Amino acid sequence: MTSRYLFDSHALLAFFQEEKGTEVVAKILRRALKQRLDRLLCVINLGEIIYMTKRRFGDNKKVEILGRVHQLGFKILPAPEALVYKAAELKADYPISYADCFALACALEQSAILVTGDPEFKKVAHLINIQWIR
Repeated sequence: MTSRYLFDSHALLAFFQEEKGTEVVAKILRRALKQRLDRLLCVINLGEIIYMTKRRFGDNKKVEILGRVHQLGFKILPAPEALVYKAAELKADYPISYADCFALACALEQSAILVTGDPEFKKVAHLINIQWIR
């Protein structure tokens, strides 16, 4: 049994914007809250959520989403040098976005299940346990 979930920006944007996959994310969050399982988010992926939300919906929605991340008890993981190096190595080895490499590196480092709907992660599914939202 896992004690932690790491969410990428794709999963949380789908959840906050009530897109396809919302119910799967909600179910995982309910389970994690009920069982007091870690809910993790890399600061780099939080940055993606911030800029994408602001670009699409404006500052008010951005602030609302940041509040919801806090309310849901996400632990924001920093991006120290060692993580940057790991993400860079992953980027060199696999054709996925650099931001996704940070989510992957954090999931590996934290031994966490990666929650995503981003098909790019199919290329690295052999490296980690993935909970697909779609």
